[in-house]
Amino acid sequence: MHHTMDKRLDKRRYKKRDKRPTKTIRDFITTLYTMSRKMSCKMSCAIALLLFSLLNATPAIAQPFAKTITQSAATERPYWNYKDTTGPDYWADLDPAFNNCKAGKNQSPINLTSAESTESAESANLYFHYEPVPLNLIYDGRTLEVPYAPGSYIRLNGQQYNLLQFHLHSPSEHTVNNRVWDAELHLVHQSDKGDLAVVAVLLQSSSQSSSQSRSQVSSQASSHAQYFELLSQNLPTPTENKLRTGQIINAQNLLPHQTTTYRYSGSLTTPPCSEPVTWLVMTEPVTLPTEQLAQYQKLLNHNNRPLQPPNNRTVRIDISH
Repeated sequence: MHHTMDKRLDKRRYKKRDKRPTKTIRDFITTLYTMSRKMSCKMSCAIALLLFSLLNATPAIAQPFAKTITQSAATERPYWNYKDTTGPDYWADLDPAFNNCKAGKNQSPINLTSAESTESAESANLYFHYEPVPLNLIYDGRTLEVPYAPGSYIRLNGQQYNLLQFHLHSPSEHTVNNRVWDAELHLVHQSDKGDLAVVAVLLQSSSQSSSQSRSQVSSQASSHAQYFELLSQNLPTPTENKLRTGQIINAQNLLPHQTTTYRYSGSLTTPPCSEPVTWLVMTEPVTLPTEQLAQYQKLLNHNNRPLQPPNNRTVRIDISH
């Protein structure tokens, strides 16, 4: 959700465009001036008039490019983070566009309580269609993000939401019955109309899964570990924040085996904290080896937004079939 580098590249492109037309006009003017010295007075006067027109037109030609650069710089958002005066308590004060982070009534994340959730009489019709894509990783100092090529989507009650990217938070942002998980994977989708839907997968270490037998935990951890290992083995560093791995990944392999979800209406958990967002939080966590999760935890270093007031929102449990 962060594109500072792209904006810088845009500025460079605009600056180059600004110079090209100016240089071309100057070369043309020089050529005309040289020609005029070899011509009759009548022709020289005509060329002089043309030169005057071109010289006065040059600023107007450059003006649209200068205006675009100014607009691009003005749209850059202030830096936000998870601590100190750029942390969640101050997000709304950093930029008027972040006002929802304080004033929004349906903010995320929230604590999900099984006893207070309503099992849907008719579960939402949720369908996943994720394709394999090249694995590119971006680390911006706040999260580890994988942009996703077009062609993958979910369909929820007949509406298609295209997968844009997925990223990680550690520890988890949502809690279930007040339990905090080791990490949380967010798969961010958007419909052609601009509606947002986020699928959240809760991640736990094999040492944390005490309710299951050791053999079950080992089996589950190994089944997902090979896919999450593609991420952990290719983690960017702060000095090399973008990485093309040459590997292929399919987000389908990052989902739990059962896709029963808690569904509610919330917001983005990062600025600008936009509402509404349809949240689909998987009830079944994904278990990973403790050592693998430790790598994410070290890199992400508490990039979770605190819990937000539920404000009497309805949370539905949609049973997968």
